[in-house]
Amino acid sequence: MKFRPELSVNQNIQLPFKTKVTLHLKREDLIHPIISGNKYRKLKYNIAFAEAHNHDTLLTFGGAFSNHIAAIAEAGRVYGFKTIGIIRGEELHDKIQDNPTLKFAQSCGMQFKFISREQFRLKSTQSLIEKLKREYGDFYQIPEGGTNDLAIKGCQEILTPNDKQYDCICASVGTGGTLSGLINSSSLSQQVLGFSALKGDFLKEDISKFATQNNWQLLTNYHFGGYAKINGDLVTFINQFKTAQQIALDPVYTGKMLYGIFELIQNGFFKDNAKILAIHTGGIQGIEGMNKRLKQKQQQLII
Repeated sequence: MKFRPELSVNQNIQLPFKTKVTLHLKREDLIHPIISGNKYRKLKYNIAFAEAHNHDTLLTFGGAFSNHIAAIAEAGRVYGFKTIGIIRGEELHDKIQDNPTLKFAQSCGMQFKFISREQFRLKSTQSLIEKLKREYGDFYQIPEGGTNDLAIKGCQEILTPNDKQYDCICASVGTGGTLSGLINSSSLSQQVLGFSALKGDFLKEDISKFATQNNWQLLTNYHFGGYAKINGDLVTFINQFKTAQQIALDPVYTGKMLYGIFELIQNGFFKDNAKILAIHTGGIQGIEGMNKRLKQKQQQLII
């Protein structure tokens, strides 16, 4: 399937409350059903580099429901790479068929290695990488979440000259790569807000490594308990948004960001007549896995 970045239109969002603020959503999710949103942007130049240097294998790290794992697997299928996924959690070894993300990645040809959470924390160490090279041979390594210099370069292309009209650019934050790209390509007069999907403010340091401007702020109040944690309020919001706007939101990233934006608008965080552009970073494949967890707990499902 071809990638269609030109489909990333800015869609007006009808707000369900009275306000002078306007909100548009950049539909990066329309680029591709799996390699969508920021995953396409992060992989664009990494794939080009791997091809130019004659690598035939991509290796990366991720969790059980990772959008990144699914995107790498699909990219391998599309571009003809062998793919290896180093997955957090040894207990998942015999549960691939019960996990929509891993099942999909395997169908694309991805080979898995399941490691303990303690080992996974060593994913950036040279000792683990050398061990993996001894086991699998040469490969092109893409970090968990996909963030590196080439990913930042791709994410800098999310904003277009037409987006200079907005006062504020908003994005969800997982590793900080997407936000860093947005910061670097934004105008100094624009405010860039990152909505952390993880608990804590440690991402500030990671973002600062790549960001070349200081017109940004990391908001840490909308993680809903931590990475991939959700509650009934968030599910209700995502479902109401889908019904009203006919746009699906993933529960790990974009759903949390838009919940936060709606609340901030209602609380007067933005100036009157502010024009906001929020980035839909895709990740819709994760809904099926999240619904499986919600169903087991007999909780409301995401529509």
